[in-house]
Amino acid sequence: MTGPDTAVSMNASDRDIDAALREMTLEEKAALTAGESFWSTVGIERLGIPPVWMTDGPNGARGATLAGGGRPLTSACMPCGAALGATWDSALVERIGALIGEEARTKGCRVLLAPTVNLHRSPLGGRNFESYSEDPLLAGVLAAAYVRGVRSQGVAATVKHFAGNESEFERMTMNAIIDERALRELYLLPFELAVRDGGALGVMTAYNRLNGVYCSDNEELLRDILRSEWGFEGFVVTDWGACGSTAAAMRAGVDLEMPGPGRFYGDALVEAVKAGEVDETSVDDAVRRLLRVFARVGALDDPVHRVPASIDRPEHRALAREAAASATVLLKNDGALLPLDAGSIRTLAVIGPNAARVEIMGGGSAHLSPHYETSPLQALQDRLGGRLALLHERGVDVSTLAPVLTGPDLTTPDRQPGLSLEMFDGHDFTGSVVERSHRPGTELTFFDPEATRVRPKFSVRAAGRFTPTASGLHTFSLAQLGRARLLIDGVVVLDGMAEPPPPGTSFLGLGSAELTASVDLKGGHAIDLVIEFANTGARALSGVRVGCRRPSDPDMLDRAVSAASRADAAVLVVGTDSEWESEGHDRVSMNLPGMQDDLVERVLAANPRTVVVVNAGSVVTMPWADQARAVLQIWFGGQEMSNALVDVLFGDADPGGRLPTSIPWCLEHNPSYGNFPAENGRVRYGEGVMVGYRWYDTRRLPTRFPFGHGLSYTNFEIGEPRLSAQTFTPGDVLSVDVPVTNTGARAGHEVVQCYVAPPSSRMTRPSKELKAFAKIWLERGQASLVRLSLDDRSFAFWDDGDCRTTDAAGPLSPWIQPDTTAARTGWTIEAGTYQLHIGRSSADIRRVLSLDVVTEIRTSAGRVDR
Repeated sequence: MTGPDTAVSMNASDRDIDAALREMTLEEKAALTAGESFWSTVGIERLGIPPVWMTDGPNGARGATLAGGGRPLTSACMPCGAALGATWDSALVERIGALIGEEARTKGCRVLLAPTVNLHRSPLGGRNFESYSEDPLLAGVLAAAYVRGVRSQGVAATVKHFAGNESEFERMTMNAIIDERALRELYLLPFELAVRDGGALGVMTAYNRLNGVYCSDNEELLRDILRSEWGFEGFVVTDWGACGSTAAAMRAGVDLEMPGPGRFYGDALVEAVKAGEVDETSVDDAVRRLLRVFARVGALDDPVHRVPASIDRPEHRALAREAAASATVLLKNDGALLPLDAGSIRTLAVIGPNAARVEIMGGGSAHLSPHYETSPLQALQDRLGGRLALLHERGVDVSTLAPVLTGPDLTTPDRQPGLSLEMFDGHDFTGSVVERSHRPGTELTFFDPEATRVRPKFSVRAAGRFTPTASGLHTFSLAQLGRARLLIDGVVVLDGMAEPPPPGTSFLGLGSAELTASVDLKGGHAIDLVIEFANTGARALSGVRVGCRRPSDPDMLDRAVSAASRADAAVLVVGTDSEWESEGHDRVSMNLPGMQDDLVERVLAANPRTVVVVNAGSVVTMPWADQARAVLQIWFGGQEMSNALVDVLFGDADPGGRLPTSIPWCLEHNPSYGNFPAENGRVRYGEGVMVGYRWYDTRRLPTRFPFGHGLSYTNFEIGEPRLSAQTFTPGDVLSVDVPVTNTGARAGHEVVQCYVAPPSSRMTRPSKELKAFAKIWLERGQASLVRLSLDDRSFAFWDDGDCRTTDAAGPLSPWIQPDTTAARTGWTIEAGTYQLHIGRSSADIRRVLSLDVVTEIRTSAGRVDR
């Protein structure tokens, strides 16, 4: 990097940064607090400060692009957040973080917008697939590991979304009402661990309000808790478009408004300083924090012009495959149906809507273009080759939106794959063409403010030829963020310009619902498609999505059942996709979409030797689970999901996953039921601290499969644990040594879980809570000692104080006797006899020990010191 003597170097000290700050004008400092483009910060050339580029995560570094945008980069696609949660393996997740950090560097980016650590409060949460767990300790430990891995590559991880963003419904304005105890014990803990134990350098604010205050304006959240209590020294960035104020956000401690150009920072911040609404020293503090982070990761030595690359590394493939197998949860295996013996199978039926599709990631900002894709059917064909016959049937259709047109059926007028695009200045498709480009399919996204700044108003005409493979009614759809229409052979079929559709869930929840129209087409006869689009009414992000639902096949289900009945065994792959599970909207049902439950039940009846594979990022009801002999949950498992599935099916890999979230019998049993997603602009976290297994265990409600559950292909014995002390005094660290022996015939994974059950308390507490865990690999007959550690926080709860002792309405009634010992808020440890439950899940407890906590402590600080 070149620049004057005041340029900030990679090894910049506070003195260097302060010197650079003294050289900056107010306008330059304010410019640094707002993005320059959708993905980059502002550079100051005269001071040698380059723009810093950012990329979405958390399952891969996409680079400065979005799905449907032009010239997409390909990336390594790792298992989704819920799948990483299912690994229960912090060392593995740290390696994945390092891989994604390395990918971010190949994309020219120094900031990764990940990990997502919001909790699985409801099975319907739209971004559950992107988050780790319903349990804050599991989520926090894995988040800290991920952050360490990312940071090891010179990339700043940005933990999101801070805080209370457990649903997508009306997320831009929703008021999350969370009591202080639940906030401290559950929803803030993953962020705290990512900051304190992981060393996170970035935190992203959520869109929503938290107890009435927008998170980007929330001084208690950002200034008091994040910075003062946790000692966070990194930068705070808004979610894209989440900043809604200037002075309030600056007071709270927001350092960077994204995307650029800024609306409330940048020029608006200069005016606020000049008007006396913001002190210039606050701007200095924000810039100082940004430059410190950029210096620590080496971004200040980066060139101004990046050269992003797509590099498919063999070691990345291997790690992705290992992670997908480690995340695979064997929920059931009656009669040891798994692993399958390929030598005893002559015909294998491969059935289901997700058998030949590639559903490896959720939708929204987590979506990327993978280096390669392999479906379960293709992976089975590659592995088994000509050794046995494969019968494939889809069975049912589960698409929520009409599928985008792409592939060999869609060509440009000059016979190239995809669509040809022409861009015009203005919204009326007139004048000379200012830009020509190509897109592979009929989802067109425009988001680069560099283009829209040059052409704030533009229109696009995309042309191609579609050749249907079958005759019959084809239902075309159109969704838009802007204004669009579809022409077939020169006739307007769908007109979102003249009659804009109502709001819907497209384009991250910012776009419209679908318009649809049916057209009778003849198989093999090409038609001319033209999509006309203008970014009318849209801002940084705009686009149009055209889909086509092919003629229905009424015999699909019957053919699938027939194939299963003729086979020696069947693999049935059901699930969801990136449209059912996506940023921008929550799921509407916990059931499998479409008629998949009917498909499963009929296939199981036709062939009991059926392995049901659930390819979904979140949990589903599984009403057929009792009928099935073997059930695997493979989540959205990343680019190697299908190969890892075959590894597990045939015993080349042990299913290493354990559930990171409970699977209830029905949605109505979930503790958030009735308080999810929201009413009248408020989402009430009415279940308090009773989230997930805490609710089911305390209320003695059975689950379909409990938190922490997962089988192996071998067996383990958990021996009698040994404590480092028989009593615990606050300030100590207690060791619990647990002997574990592999008593089975194969090597495999075991996850040892420690839950702490409190004594009788003056506060309502969960019957037990996960406080330590460890994953180990043992060879056949091998024994090992697992050491778990418990500290103050393992026994503490957050006491929010007795409100009667601070009642401002007047003197307390003589008839009320408040508990004056509970006047202060803070972490509290009650003396008494606790129980340590050691087991394989929250419901499978193998050993119980008693432990006396001999001293009660209460602190008004934000933590019980470790």
